[in-house]
Amino acid sequence: MPEWVRRTARVLGFALVGWVGLSILLVLMFRVVPVFGSMVMVERKLESWASGESIDIDQQWRPWAELSDNAKVAVIAAEDQRFPEHHGFDFHQIRQAIESSLNGGGLRGASTISQQTAKNLFLWTGRNWLRKGLEAWFTLLIETLWPKQRILEVYLNIVEWDRGVFGLEAAAQHYFGVSAARLNVDQASRLAAILPNPREWSASRPGPYTQRRSAWIRGQMRNLGGSAYLDRL
Repeated sequence: MPEWVRRTARVLGFALVGWVGLSILLVLMFRVVPVFGSMVMVERKLESWASGESIDIDQQWRPWAELSDNAKVAVIAAEDQRFPEHHGFDFHQIRQAIESSLNGGGLRGASTISQQTAKNLFLWTGRNWLRKGLEAWFTLLIETLWPKQRILEVYLNIVEWDRGVFGLEAAAQHYFGVSAARLNVDQASRLAAILPNPREWSASRPGPYTQRRSAWIRGQMRNLGGSAYLDRL
């Protein structure tokens, strides 16, 4: 084997080991450190600069105790009802999504809250194999190194809820003029209802689809047992 090939292989090997170590350190750090930003926030800021319409990012970290239980259960009911049971990937939902696509239905998402947390915090939006591979890696890390409660806490603090609005505290104030701790069931269900398309749908002025979806979410919250469901995390 030529010497330049061996040197290149060594450099690539060291780079890979260094990247793996750095990613593990980042995940360990964010297990305890409040998260005041994410890669998706950076992406939105860069997009706004590129378009000439700069936006202000509104995000305020709130610890677990200051996040409404109604919102916690609403997001689980809407996004990932098997969240306490799976280890980052809901293979049951993935299988159903694949079967639906093969049977002629639209390709629907099957991302868990853990996957969405990994994507929002560390990666960028979009659908390509590189990002999906990195998403899987970071999902495995946070599922291994964080408790479920921490995953949901971080997700609620960084998820996008409108243009420039990130996290539950900013969303609660933006849409309803209340703190994240004071969201009632109806408000929480409407916030959860717009998560699939937060930059186009409104929680304070819901359209017919958002109203139907929020009503469904409230029914699912009751079926899950309300805030008692959080004891499973």
